[in-house]
Amino acid sequence: MPGRLAGKRALVTAAGQGIGRAAALAMAAEGASVIATDRDARKVGELAARGIAHVPLDVLDDAAVERVAKEAGPIDVLFNCAGFVHQNTILTCTDEEWDFAFALNVRAMWKMARAVLPGMIERRSGVIVNMSSACSSVKGAPNRFVYGTTKAAVIGLTKSIATEYVTQGIRCNCLCPGTVDTPSLHDRIADNAAAAGSVEAAHAAFVARQAMGRLATAEEIAALVVYLAAPESTFVTGQAIVIDGGWTL
Repeated sequence: MPGRLAGKRALVTAAGQGIGRAAALAMAAEGASVIATDRDARKVGELAARGIAHVPLDVLDDAAVERVAKEAGPIDVLFNCAGFVHQNTILTCTDEEWDFAFALNVRAMWKMARAVLPGMIERRSGVIVNMSSACSSVKGAPNRFVYGTTKAAVIGLTKSIATEYVTQGIRCNCLCPGTVDTPSLHDRIADNAAAAGSVEAAHAAFVARQAMGRLATAEEIAALVVYLAAPESTFVTGQAIVIDGGWTL
């Protein structure tokens, strides 16, 4: 039986690990032809054994973004997953952190979407899924000043694209996860270990934020990506979909 994404061609950024990798695998399992990209060629290359095409890509490189989009051919689904979580407040955020966060978390999504949109417009069909966060305009979180600011911008970017192309067969939505068990989270836990007293205490603090008493898995977020790319969500556009284990209750 064909999968829900049979015949679709999907492009995923930051597919080397975490949510990006899980989404690439989940869409491939549903029949999509997936092009997985990541700046770490080794990590994304590991997906070849799973039958997934892979291309090294630094989404901060405008020329590379245009080249990869052109070489990929018509794209039906773009999952903009690349991003970075800075830990800072308005008083500790540096100019460099501000500039980098907006470049990666917002500008790169703009550039990726702009690269694939002409083909979607021509075919009057396409889906863009952007990675935002529950920490955004949805909810504030301590020590996430520039991260939350950029993720709020992603929601605005998403709604703008959705509004612009709603009559042309193109949908754009964004995900707003709570805390997800990924390699990048493990890095933040390690960074917080000293202040928390131990790695275990730092991990427990992240878990405590979730009303369900556990972290999300990357696969749970990937399942939502598949839904938004699949035919059953064709009436869904311009939405910031919260998947946070009750953090925002």
